[in-house]
Amino acid sequence: MKTRIRNLREDKDLTQKSLSEFLNISQVAYSYYELNKRSIPIELLSKLADFYNTSVDYLIYRTDEIRPYSKPNK
Repeated sequence: MKTRIRNLREDKDLTQKSLSEFLNISQVAYSYYELNKRSIPIELLSKLADFYNTSVDYLIYRTDEIRPYSKPNK
């Protein structure tokens, strides 16, 4: 089964290497996240959600709504 992070990466024609550099991790570690061989730390999920302009809930299949949540006014 493909993961959402893989689908999003492929949709933007990005490589695992480019995403791993953005996240400051090895390409092997990133590939394990895409293959569901390793859980993604919340900090990296948050960075990916911001990068793809979506929500962590979308990345982990808690919603099918790709649009991010609106940010509260301060």
